[in-house]
Amino acid sequence: MGRLLLLLLALQAYRPGPQVLNFTSQVDASEQPYAIYLPNDLDATRRYPLVLSLHGDGSSHQMNLRRVFGRGTLPLLRRDFPALPGFGFIVVSPLARGSLGYQGIAEQDIYDLLEEIKRRFPVDEDRVYLTGIAMGGGGALWLGLTRPDLWAAVAPVCAIPPDDAAELAGNALNLPVRLFHGDRDPAVPVASSRGLHRRFLELQVKAEYIEYPGVRHNAWEPAYKGAAIFDWFAAHRRRRFPERVRFTARAYKYSSAYWVRLDAFDPSAPASIDARFTGRNTLAVTTSNLTGFTLHLADHPRVAAGAPLALAIDGTRLKARAAKALSFRRTAAGWRAGLAEPPPGGKRRGAEGPLSEAIAARHIYVYGTADNPAEAELERRRQDARTAAEWSTPQVRVPVSFSVKADGDVTRYDIETSNLVLFGTRETNALIARFAARFPMRLERSAADYGLVFIAPLEGGRYAVVNSGLPWWTGAGESGRAGLDRRAPPFRVLQTFPDYVLFKGSLANVLAEGRFDSRWRLTQEAAAQINAAGTVVVAPDAAR
Repeated sequence: MGRLLLLLLALQAYRPGPQVLNFTSQVDASEQPYAIYLPNDLDATRRYPLVLSLHGDGSSHQMNLRRVFGRGTLPLLRRDFPALPGFGFIVVSPLARGSLGYQGIAEQDIYDLLEEIKRRFPVDEDRVYLTGIAMGGGGALWLGLTRPDLWAAVAPVCAIPPDDAAELAGNALNLPVRLFHGDRDPAVPVASSRGLHRRFLELQVKAEYIEYPGVRHNAWEPAYKGAAIFDWFAAHRRRRFPERVRFTARAYKYSSAYWVRLDAFDPSAPASIDARFTGRNTLAVTTSNLTGFTLHLADHPRVAAGAPLALAIDGTRLKARAAKALSFRRTAAGWRAGLAEPPPGGKRRGAEGPLSEAIAARHIYVYGTADNPAEAELERRRQDARTAAEWSTPQVRVPVSFSVKADGDVTRYDIETSNLVLFGTRETNALIARFAARFPMRLERSAADYGLVFIAPLEGGRYAVVNSGLPWWTGAGESGRAGLDRRAPPFRVLQTFPDYVLFKGSLANVLAEGRFDSRWRLTQEAAAQINAAGTVVVAPDAAR
């Protein structure tokens, strides 16, 4: 049975208009809800534009769906909402775990949902748009700036910009942006959108900014009034083959855009490339903190197949025959043709940190029983693991579900399919002992007033987080660590950590923290700083 016939049959199960559906999360296999609007004339033989709309903190997928249509005062999912004859958009608003923001697990949910929507419905992949309110506006910026080639346009409303927005702003060179903000917003200062707009314009990004005089934090009301945002979206299509790609990344998971891929770099600092056609089969490329990249030029209209390419890469002039993919690597003598890859055992996609990456995918919290602790001590250890796994607070319920296990109960399947968050030391936790040779350091068991937490790669693209001594959230309230205060301290604080942290007594007294280098090693300075505490043993090959 052909795909078109299958799609025709599948579409009969859905009614037009607003409704709530579910998809299965890859992270914890839970059923996650989303609100969706389907047009009246949904036809499997056509392709429809898709708007992905992200809700703000304290809102929901249902409320947000109404708001993006300018119908925020209507009762929940009324059947006659919205009355827009001939409206031809599919509109989706995910819950994305509520108030987590749109990175980590919530970000993975977005991409899982996007693939689900493309499977279920006839989506035009050149007309996929992003918008969002406040926290959701920041999410729209994050998704747009880290994966700009997926979207046709992005429209953040009173956005809380992600921390890296200014650094990544140039990635929107080929992505139209329209910002909205009220100049009396008491929740998200209007200066954030003004500053981001200036940054976009400095970088030649096609960014518009609409500011509403006298409007407070409800800028979505004028921005979405009469469903006008869809008219702006309809004027834009994704640019698959722009003449110029400017792209910056700090992580291998966000290392490609359009026809450019960053192959090798140090994730502890931003890597960037600016590649442009200066003529037919002629390119100029400049790079920063980059030791390898690939150009995917198949079907690019500025490339004549079979004819030679002339390239200038950071001043090095090269000739190459046009091909589907051309790779280049930096050498002592300059740039040369050839694929550059991360060194064996080095940081790469799925093995680059920081600590928050371990809990952005399927993971298990594991407490130690290897030393046969007394019942009271066993319960304390179990409770630490449970506290780390509980992301909800009395103010915010986060719909996640993670396993908490004793070290002896962790199966081979668990190890092969999940990241491991390990509490204890090699003396108390059998899994820490099992993987000890892979770990760059260890806390002495006698160091009662210290806390050490670090991330390390395991085989198969999995991570281990080791937390020895005091739990990593000890003293979170007095530490001044950033994050949304309504989220649970273990989750909130971990988002602020690099690859490792060592503290004494409380997070208010951090002795050392930082990123491992591209080979998962400490610098000599960092190793000396950690050794000075006298409570941590650094592995001989873990420092350079």
